[in-house]
Amino acid sequence: MSKEEALRRIEKAKETGATELDLSEMNIDELPPELFQLTSLKELNLSGNELNQLPAEITQLTNLTKLDLRRNQLHELPAEISHLTNLTRLYLGNNKLTELPVEITQLKNLTELYLSGNQ
Repeated sequence: MSKEEALRRIEKAKETGATELDLSEMNIDELPPELFQLTSLKELNLSGNELNQLPAEITQLTNLTKLDLRRNQLHELPAEISHLTNLTRLYLGNNKLTELPVEITQLKNLTELYLSGNQ
């Protein structure tokens, strides 16, 4: 899979007003800016990619309830993650995280947090 395929899926989700988007296993190393326009998304799967950072723009996806970032190369999360106040499930397993931002404690709706396989 490729960035072109990711962009195609993002465009289709935009056209249909999708609430779920699967961009897993696409070998992308950065998130396309077009993704942040999908404000109706509730579930976003980014697992199995090459992401080494999560841009602060992710906070534009305010309706997200599930964010899957397993099996990437993330070393840290932006403090702005706390703006995703609707998150109930956050999957961060198998990354390179050594700590979480203290702001993560502001995610009051979070009921599932997976961190296995990190530093």
